[in-house]
Amino acid sequence: MHQSTDRILTTHVGSLPRPPALRDLLIRAERGEAIDRAEFQRQTEAALHRVVTRQLEVGIDIGNNGEQSRVGFQTYVASRMQGFGGASARPPSLDVQAFPDYGALLRARRSHTTKIDNAPQAIAAVHYTTLDEAAQECASFLACTAAQPRPFVERFMTAASPGIIATTLLNAYYDSYEHYVQALAREMQHEYEFIHAQGLTLQLDCPDLAMERTRYFQHDSVERFQEIVATNIAALNSAIVNIPPEAVRLHVCWGNYDGPHVHDIPLEAILPLLYQARVGALSIELANPRHQHEYKVLKRYPLPDSMLFLPGVIDSTTNYVEHPEVVADRICQIVDAVGDRSRVIASTDCGFGTFAGSDMVAESVVWAKLRTLRQGADLATQRLWA
Repeated sequence: MHQSTDRILTTHVGSLPRPPALRDLLIRAERGEAIDRAEFQRQTEAALHRVVTRQLEVGIDIGNNGEQSRVGFQTYVASRMQGFGGASARPPSLDVQAFPDYGALLRARRSHTTKIDNAPQAIAAVHYTTLDEAAQECASFLACTAAQPRPFVERFMTAASPGIIATTLLNAYYDSYEHYVQALAREMQHEYEFIHAQGLTLQLDCPDLAMERTRYFQHDSVERFQEIVATNIAALNSAIVNIPPEAVRLHVCWGNYDGPHVHDIPLEAILPLLYQARVGALSIELANPRHQHEYKVLKRYPLPDSMLFLPGVIDSTTNYVEHPEVVADRICQIVDAVGDRSRVIASTDCGFGTFAGSDMVAESVVWAKLRTLRQGADLATQRLWA
């Protein structure tokens, strides 16, 4: 995993906007409708080429495939595993319960989207059936990047954590949550190791380690939730036991939506537990109005020497385009908290296309935000290497 040795490198969390035609095909396929697979392949390849090219154009150093072929950042696993069926009844977040009019706005905005709160559930033993989809995804990305005139500094591929799968595709088969998470870890290990074997950095998407405090575990105490975080991290560590930590980065967030977030668990309550993950980099959202002050927690709980830090310095839920000076200020504050400029890589709070049909930021604004990420990183570089 590359460090910011002579300048602040840039990356993002993973998902990028999908073209409307591809979005509609993904949603129709998820609903069980027959789609033209050749057309789907054409749309996916065209979208992949576009997002790779645009990332390089705006100055992203460490890029990916934008998750173009996936219907959702974690619900995609339902098409890769056996054992899922029916529909989950995912509990509404505390934000929606406390602010019902906000909930109404959210539902109206998601009138044409993938299954988010009603994804399939585990109705039998989950079992990874084939790596064909993962192989196609990796092969297409590698071929696309190889054809570019300028390479990424590093390439990554995202994968859902066992914990976020368990709290979205709910359990209707196993005798406990813990056993379900362990089963998912055993099966997802195949995908994690395959991604690593392709020479790609593995990014584990783990919003379960923060967001689920206000959703699946909303009725539990903070102490109980901390136990769940430790359980999920232990399961995750077992799934990546054969991958070098420096080849894995872990993303944590409180939910990629522009809600009140007043019930979010503080970073201070979970950060020491996150350090138990056997990974080489930690990605945490620090740009939005609810959490941008929490970079200070890194001074109380210093980042382990073995870890890089990928702070979100761009808000992924608003159409405001941050000024480069704002981005540079955030980067420099975080470098000061970490104490080592080489271990900070500027990133976004979360993805811009988390689910097909649930985009909150206009596509043109997404690219403007990623360009200003590069500009802010350049300004920070001037200050930090002056």
